[in-house]
Amino acid sequence: MRRRQFITLLGGAAAAWPLAAQAQTKQMRRIGVLTPFAANDAEGQARLTAFAQGLQHAGWIVGQNIRIEYRWGDGKADTMRKYATELVALAPDVILASSSAAVAPLLEVTRTIPIVFAGIGDPVAGGYVDSQARPGGNATGFTVFEYSIGGKWLELLKEVAPRVTRIAVLRDSRVAAGPGLFGAVQALAPSIGVDLRPVDVRDAGEIERAVTAFAQSPNGGLVVFGSPGATIHRDLIVTLAAKHRLPATYSARYFATAGGLISYGPDFLDQHRRAADYVDRILKGEKPADLPVQAPTKYELVINLKTAKALGLDVPQTLLARADEVIE
Repeated sequence: MRRRQFITLLGGAAAAWPLAAQAQTKQMRRIGVLTPFAANDAEGQARLTAFAQGLQHAGWIVGQNIRIEYRWGDGKADTMRKYATELVALAPDVILASSSAAVAPLLEVTRTIPIVFAGIGDPVAGGYVDSQARPGGNATGFTVFEYSIGGKWLELLKEVAPRVTRIAVLRDSRVAAGPGLFGAVQALAPSIGVDLRPVDVRDAGEIERAVTAFAQSPNGGLVVFGSPGATIHRDLIVTLAAKHRLPATYSARYFATAGGLISYGPDFLDQHRRAADYVDRILKGEKPADLPVQAPTKYELVINLKTAKALGLDVPQTLLARADEVIE
């Protein structure tokens, strides 16, 4: 989507409104949006476009009955905390928190303004809700996976690259779901004959040094956990995997479309459309405490055949048959 179209659809704070709409400002509801992406990041734009489309489907039109305040964190924790404080000071009716990198700083500054999150690993472990069935506070939303999916990533890597015996697990140690997810991978690793090495993804330099050092020994591969850090540095991670000829599995489709070998994970655009439904219900009077946290309803298996050929891998036909998308 062209940037101009994106801004038009989402209705940025600087967009000019028709005079008639300005006259109705007092009747408008205000929605805050906090995302860790940079404003020009295609994935971040796609997610918030899906959210805006969901709002439109529910009858909420920017400039007519809602105003949306966007804050883009650009992958910086300090910026996210700053923007979380800014959004709460605006006293919006509800805030969309895109990923754990957004919901955590928001909950540090408000326990009253309703928050709908999308793209969260384990909201209970993170302290965002009391339980998934009964959130109990001012936040609710949509999770991205159960811990067992870590084993699935490991199995897929061995299926497409059976010679792999050493696996670097790229994860963000600050994500609450990290220990549980890594535990699921550790439990499976001995049975399929692989050794694991955790690698943190907090900054680009750390990623490059760790992956480069890991690649010095043979039969290596990568499993890349879903996290804000991995998403923001996805181009670097995919480039390093190609440079060092490391087969890799990823947590979301946008890694495979960027050149990653294989991905398996939830549909993040669908999550943001569903988040718009929760925002709609809150604007109409329901409380986050009464809206259960929901698990993904759609998972996607994507295989990049071009990358497989570059790595000298023959993807099994049985695996290709299971794929939702094959990139030629």
